[in-house]
Amino acid sequence: MQVKRQKRQADQQEIAMNEVIEKTLTYVKERLGSEVTGHDWHHTYRVWKMALRIAEQEGSVDLFIIQLASLLHDIADWKFHSSDYPAGPVIVRDLLKSLSVDEDNILHVCEIIKDLSFKGAGVKSEMKTKEGMIVQDADRLDALGAIGIARCFATGARLKRMIHDPGIKPRLHKSFDEYKKPTTSINHFYEKLLLLKDLMNTETANKIAEKRHEFMKQYLKEFLDEWDGKN
Repeated sequence: MQVKRQKRQADQQEIAMNEVIEKTLTYVKERLGSEVTGHDWHHTYRVWKMALRIAEQEGSVDLFIIQLASLLHDIADWKFHSSDYPAGPVIVRDLLKSLSVDEDNILHVCEIIKDLSFKGAGVKSEMKTKEGMIVQDADRLDALGAIGIARCFATGARLKRMIHDPGIKPRLHKSFDEYKKPTTSINHFYEKLLLLKDLMNTETANKIAEKRHEFMKQYLKEFLDEWDGKN
C-alpha cells in the first residue's frame, strides 16, 4: 500500500509540474510573440530545447528547474527595459508564485535568471548550480553561429548601433556599466560573441560551440574583406 501511495503521489507531482510548464509556455508565447530582436519566443524555444539536450547528456539534474529557467530567462531582458536589470527575476517570482511553485524552486529559478547574462569580458557570470550552468550554456549557444549572427544585427538595429565603424575599436569591458555603453554590431562580436566558446560550462555545449564559433570567424573574415574591397 505504501509503495502504491508513493507512486500515486509521484504521479500527481509530475502532473502538477507539467501543468506549470504548459502554463509557463503559454505565458512566454503571449509575452514575447511579437518581439523582433531575436530575444523572442523562438529564441526561448531554442534555448529550452537545447537545455534539455545538454541535460540529457550531462545527467543528474532537475529538469523542472531547467525548463522553467530556460523558458523565463528572457522575459524582461535588461537591454529593452531601461537597463532595469532586476526586472526579470521580479516578474518571474510573481508568475511562479501565482502558479503555486514551491518557494525553494522559485528562488533557484530566479537566481539562475539573475546570474545568467553576459555582463562584460572582465565580469564573472558564474552559475552556482549545474542547472544554471546548463541553462547559461543553452542561452550562450544561441548567440553563436548563423542564428547568433542574425540576432546580433537584429538587436543592433533595435539599439540603433552602427553596423561597423573601423574608427571605433572593440573593448574588453571591466564592468557591467561599461558593457552597457553603445558599441557597433561588429564590435559586439569581439566584445562578447567570440568570447563565449571559452566560457561554456559543460563539455556537451563546448563541442557545439566549437563549430558555431568557427562559422562566425569565417563570416567576420568575409565581412571585413568585403568592407575593405578585397572580395
